[in-house]
Amino acid sequence: MALDKTTDAFTLQRRNPKGGTAPLTNWGFKNETDPLTDVLLGSPAHLFHRATSSLSRKHLREAPCNIQTAQAQHAELVDAYRHFNVNVHMLEAEPELTMQVYSRDSSCMTPYGAFITAMSQWWRRGENYAAIRAYEKLGIPIYDMVTAGTFEGGDFNVIEEGCVLIGCGEARTNEAGAKQVASWFEAEGWEVRIAYIDEYYVHIDLMVVPVADKLTAVCLACTEPAIVDWLRAKGHEIIDVPFQDTMALGCNMMSLGNDKVIAPSSSTVLIDQLRARGFEVAAVETAEISKTGGGIHCMAQALRREA
Repeated sequence: MALDKTTDAFTLQRRNPKGGTAPLTNWGFKNETDPLTDVLLGSPAHLFHRATSSLSRKHLREAPCNIQTAQAQHAELVDAYRHFNVNVHMLEAEPELTMQVYSRDSSCMTPYGAFITAMSQWWRRGENYAAIRAYEKLGIPIYDMVTAGTFEGGDFNVIEEGCVLIGCGEARTNEAGAKQVASWFEAEGWEVRIAYIDEYYVHIDLMVVPVADKLTAVCLACTEPAIVDWLRAKGHEIIDVPFQDTMALGCNMMSLGNDKVIAPSSSTVLIDQLRARGFEVAAVETAEISKTGGGIHCMAQALRREA
């Protein structure tokens, strides 16, 4: 539905505080592993290697990111989406937004529209405004905006339809923000689980990412056993991603649905496991760009998936 500022169409799509918000028909998704048709990516045109996490600080000390190589790797990632006939929508590049390539963090798409997050680090807060402009341009309603604390999109993990795993490591997403977002989806009738993680791991999608229906990539070495038990109780098969691969963003892949995924080429254990199950895997080199703090899942915000 196109955004018409002369009517109350935009307002009507806002979150119903009592729950029961109407799902969208042209945008959004119910399951993070349904077939992906549209994705929102950020430009690496102004990418700058900042100390966004302990991992990015480590790379800054030892071997800072080669920006030109990182930009070439992102171009390969864009090509991979287009190879699978996914419509790629780009955030408008702005020189002040040096981490905008990580488009998952500034907003989260839901069946009811997008909600705008509240970034922890000052140099990223402008990304939230850029996300609002992008959704207005696309005609995607805003469901709500985080106001109670900090919250970043890498901590919003739709495990299956009507069920979300929210990460809370305090450094990036804090408890106040996590609980505010949780309250919205509990009101909609969703099952919500908050995972309290060490801030070293940044976001929950570093260690837990859905692959397909009832199939999830998990780093068992760093994921709380209670979360693993919760997934298994739901019937999820776990693909264990080794700790060293996980620290190189090896678990941070993107499900395209229909047994297709985009994964970092360095994550050989995950790729071998997926191919053995019959998945088509686009293995993309991301080692250089990931030095700046994120992986393939971090660099993409699904806008529409077919049920």
